[in-house]
Amino acid sequence: MDPFPTEWGTRVSQDFHRPRRAEAAPLVSERDVHLFREGTHARLYEKLGCHLAERDGVSGSSFAVWAPNAERVSVVGDFNGWDGDANPMRSRQDGSGLWECFLPGVGAGALYKYRIVSKLNGYRVDKGDPFAFSCEAPPGTASRVWNLDYEWGDGAWMSERGRAHDAPMAVYEVHLGSWRRVPEEGARPLGYREMAAPLAQYVTRMGFTHVELLPVMEHPFYGSWGYQVTGYFAPTARYGTPQDLMYLIDTLHRHGIGVIFDWVPSHFPADEHGLAFFDGTHLFEHADPRQGFHPEWNSSIFNYGRHEVSAFLLSSALFWLDRYHADGLRVDAVASMLYLDYGRDEGEWIPNAHGGRENLEAIAFLRRLNEAAYREHPGIQMIAEESTAWPMVSRPTYAGGLGFGLKWHMGWMHDTLAYFSKDPVFRKYHHGQLTFGIWYAFAENFILPLSHDEVVHGKGTLIGKMPGDEWQQFAGLRLLYGYMWAHPGKKLLFMGGEFGQRREWQHEESLEWHVLQYPLHGGLQRWVQDLNRAYRGEPALHELDFAAAGFEWIDHHDWEKSVVSFLRKGKNPGENILAVCNFTPVTHANYTVGVPQGGYWRELLNSDAEIYGGRGLGNLGGVEAAPVAAHGRYHSLSLVLPPLSVLLLKREGV
Repeated sequence: MDPFPTEWGTRVSQDFHRPRRAEAAPLVSERDVHLFREGTHARLYEKLGCHLAERDGVSGSSFAVWAPNAERVSVVGDFNGWDGDANPMRSRQDGSGLWECFLPGVGAGALYKYRIVSKLNGYRVDKGDPFAFSCEAPPGTASRVWNLDYEWGDGAWMSERGRAHDAPMAVYEVHLGSWRRVPEEGARPLGYREMAAPLAQYVTRMGFTHVELLPVMEHPFYGSWGYQVTGYFAPTARYGTPQDLMYLIDTLHRHGIGVIFDWVPSHFPADEHGLAFFDGTHLFEHADPRQGFHPEWNSSIFNYGRHEVSAFLLSSALFWLDRYHADGLRVDAVASMLYLDYGRDEGEWIPNAHGGRENLEAIAFLRRLNEAAYREHPGIQMIAEESTAWPMVSRPTYAGGLGFGLKWHMGWMHDTLAYFSKDPVFRKYHHGQLTFGIWYAFAENFILPLSHDEVVHGKGTLIGKMPGDEWQQFAGLRLLYGYMWAHPGKKLLFMGGEFGQRREWQHEESLEWHVLQYPLHGGLQRWVQDLNRAYRGEPALHELDFAAAGFEWIDHHDWEKSVVSFLRKGKNPGENILAVCNFTPVTHANYTVGVPQGGYWRELLNSDAEIYGGRGLGNLGGVEAAPVAAHGRYHSLSLVLPPLSVLLLKREGV
């Protein structure tokens, strides 16, 4: 049986842009209960939680919460003095475990929680609403009555946003709280609305196609960067209201910039007001710590085998796509979901029914998630942060894959950074570390990530990983970016990396924008800008990112000089870009590179140009191919390879 009946999907699609009137209070129907208990309800946020409503001509709010093991549940808030006896909820007598009530006079902005008394152990606790649309600003922990009315202006973007795999995708990863701050006001972070115009203008100028936001969902501990979520349907109130976040996304869309949300279905914190031990039992998580506790992150693990939990997470994912017009979800820590023994020693985990270490329930959930997301929003991308060799992560579910559209290429990132961190004198002994990745570059639909994870926890900055003096460090980083942008795969760069921030990322401080007054930092920023321009403008650099036909080695054997050369190819025959990379601080004159055609090969980009902070060495704008055979080709170029540089060349007339 199709877990998502056709008539359900059709109804949802028809209602997607229909205005929701306050008096049309969401009522939990028998069909909703059936889909909820089946684990296939994809839009529980329309039914559970708190909704402004009108009953018999009286305005107020309806409440619905899942607490099957509760003896008593009541709504407490600033409207009743937080009195647990004032507004008890009614338990549905259908085995669903749902509690409901309607409270007249409770309007937008009211603070509330659910006071739960467990029937199993007398446990009493005040819980935030798992489906709340808004929350009290931390350190407060109450939920807030809210509506999601907003007049979107991104209709053109939404109707045309379908991003095929042959389109360019260069992602700028952003932590909202530290991108820019206001020093005159105690270095407070910019709010959603304050950030909208400057972020959109900056990303447009830099040429990135997308912004990826570190988790914006409400989280109690700021230092978790949003990866310990308590509000799976609420943007953090630290930066404004839900409508303020919508304004930010709307503004980015109007500038032609896609928005990807970082989403965390792998674990959640144990804070008392959150999901953990919700009704006096381990409702959302496994009770056995060998399944339900994450030792690395000191957090709880969702019970993906419980249908209601699966529906909760499925609805959360669809919520950000539906109501916030997200263009994709980057699913965090997928590896931790796939393996029962992830981060555990022998004897600290429970095998699956077949004795294996694969989490069968999580696998089924991920497939169902991706099927639903792409069915409801074909123009989006589901992206996996998956760090193992699990096969077919970005392949369709009907072919046995997990159904993601893209996967972070963690292996490429680790190998490449390890290579670049080595003194150039020793790089020739590690040449294979640089070139090995291409042999499996097309096994998945990869994004090449230089993310926030590489510039925290004592890892230093990207510029700090480069060996040598200051000039060599910047030349090395320009080379890294040039090699990355020329390599098959979509691109992702964490904020600050584009101008060579010196200080390791600090989530409580602004980026070091002041360093742009120095030529090397400003030159690096200009280099990234021009790389994006070339990447977006040259089909050969992006059309066949996921196909072996889009890449061809010229020479990857010159380990002695630490030089590689390769072609990127487009769909049209002869539409080639030649990349030549010199990974040493030594200039190579008269360096021969075989090419597939004669004619004049123009330098598109040279990372050693003076405008980027280089020394201005190069090939005077281009080179005429000579009829001299090299590297198995009938023509070749005699090039000057500047130190620590990458050259991109294109044959004229193509």
